Amino acid sequence: MLEALLLISTTLGLGLVSRRVGSMPESAADVLNRFVVQVCVPAMVLRHVPRLALSSEVVWLGLTPWLLTALSVPLVLGASRAFGWSRGVTAALLLVVPLGNTSFIGYPMVRALFGEPLLPLAVVYDQLGSFVLLSTYGVYVVARYEGGTPPDARTMLGRLLRFPPFVALLVALLPRVVPGLADAVPTRYVTLIDETLAGIGRALVPVAMFAVALKMRLGLPRERSAFAFGLVAKLGLLPLVALGLVRLVAPTEDVARIMVLESAMPPMITAGAMAMAAGFASELSAALVGYGIIVAMFTLPAWASLFG
Repeated sequence: MLEALLLISTTLGLGLVSRRVGSMPESAADVLNRFVVQVCVPAMVLRHVPRLALSSEVVWLGLTPWLLTALSVPLVLGASRAFGWSRGVTAALLLVVPLGNTSFIGYPMVRALFGEPLLPLAVVYDQLGSFVLLSTYGVYVVARYEGGTPPDARTMLGRLLRFPPFVALLVALLPRVVPGLADAVPTRYVTLIDETLAGIGRALVPVAMFAVALKMRLGLPRERSAFAFGLVAKLGLLPLVALGLVRLVAPTEDVARIMVLESAMPPMITAGAMAMAAGFASELSAALVGYGIIVAMFTLPAWASLFG
């Protein structure tokens, strides 16, 4: 774990320095994020998902973020009424509290803290949970509080089918539904493909963390109570609920690890960007994303340590 944390902290630090001195173009973070999402993550999915033992327990990975979102909504709305937050603050929290950074931060942290074989489980949590939530619930929150019209089911399905990691997930599952497909490829080619995918996947952690650092924005917002609530709820309360769910359903240890660690991820960068683009408490949204990443560098190893 020490080597993993050193890699993460080093690449984060290099990214912050690069952003500070202006050595990277403005588009660098977006380009690197696209490389991670469109190249590295699909490579890891194609390599590991065919080896994933599917069971009823894996279903909990996809359900967990939905259950946590169902808990987060009344929690945010109740706190909003208690503290008298504005409509914009409430909308921002409805986006950044339930939606975690389960890909850009989640994939490298899972790989670093638990090892590469658990990455497919993280992909299931992210793709069937966080990503679908972003494309449905997230869009609905923006439309609801901004006054627009949510897209229909066909539009949202089209987004899913154009997202490279989701497409890779479908391709990786083909050998399970097409008899004889896995045996049709000669062993020497399987080994060559596996080594190629592994080489691409090794770029995931340093590139993702460097890109995240280029996007980080710091500075305490004016909405201090909402800021404190958002961090505590996202990094403390939700993973605690996930831990309770683990105790209740008793999945395998690997599934339990991913359920808790992915639920403990900081606010999703894309969710924060959606909130800022819609004008929902921009300072608060940026601060929760930026400080959430920094605080998570300490809280995530703590949650991981619960599993040894």
